[in-house]
Amino acid sequence: MKNIFLILILLSFTCSVSFAAGDLQVGDTAPEWSFNDSEDQSFSMASWPNKVLLVSYVDPDESDVNESFNEALQAARKDGRLQDADYQGVGILDCKATWKPNKLIRAMAGKKAKKYKRIILFDLDATLRGSWGFKKDSSNVILLDKNHVVKYISRGKIADGEIASVIQMAIDLQK
Repeated sequence: MKNIFLILILLSFTCSVSFAAGDLQVGDTAPEWSFNDSEDQSFSMASWPNKVLLVSYVDPDESDVNESFNEALQAARKDGRLQDADYQGVGILDCKATWKPNKLIRAMAGKKAKKYKRIILFDLDATLRGSWGFKKDSSNVILLDKNHVVKYISRGKIADGEIASVIQMAIDLQK
């Protein structure tokens, strides 16, 4: 009986450690994904070869959490510091994290896509949340180099004092 109890404890510890080890971290190569946009066109990381990717993975209810960061990114694109030839911003909405119907989410996303000239994709089953180790009801920003290695990750609001350095990192990765 003691052996069974000890085995159960070891198994539960092993499971919890392996779950935590699955969280995406700086230095990891990001696992591939594929999602559709509002026009049902499929995109994956491979859709943008040799580009720096900035992925915003967001619960639609939390879409304004990093609004100041998005505004600063938009300014960097307008003034030419972020070049479309070497950089791509992608928004992915965690549709399973909200009570809102997918049709409403797509309409809201269309406005953001036009405003920021970004591609917005829909994760209908929280696939990326699970594989990248994100929490429900969150806003996440992931900066990937041209080889899809994570260079920066934020789980939550990016501090105002950190925004300029994250954007500079994206600019430097274009080279």
